[in-house]
Amino acid sequence: MALTQDRNTASQKANAIVIAMAAGAYIHAGALVVASATGFAEAGSTATGLTYLGRAEEAVDNTSGIDGATEITIMRKRAFQFKNDGSITQVNFGKECYIVDDETLAATDGAGTRSAAGIVVGIDSDGVWVE
Repeated sequence: MALTQDRNTASQKANAIVIAMAAGAYIHAGALVVASATGFAEAGSTATGLTYLGRAEEAVDNTSGIDGATEITIMRKRAFQFKNDGSITQVNFGKECYIVDDETLAATDGAGTRSAAGIVVGIDSDGVWVE
């Protein structure tokens, strides 16, 4: 135990975060956003080593920029509805789903080609709710 007295630990809300974007990235408002293996924001895609962040609150173009030249606001810590590639059914409720692209989720990791998005918390005719 390191503390020997009370500590006033700083905190902040993390519902909306601002993150630097990857070089060459364009992210549409409402897109599923990931952190690349190097930690920069990019649109979701079929790839490994990505970390699901949430939904883009705005469209940002960094197609001409280097890593970190622009930033984007991401909404997180809530459920978002994305498209279902058709493979997610009731049996997937409460289980992890996987990123196909910046608007689509799948039930499987595509034989090791897809990164995890989050947990399925709803399924309806309009898509999949992921937390």
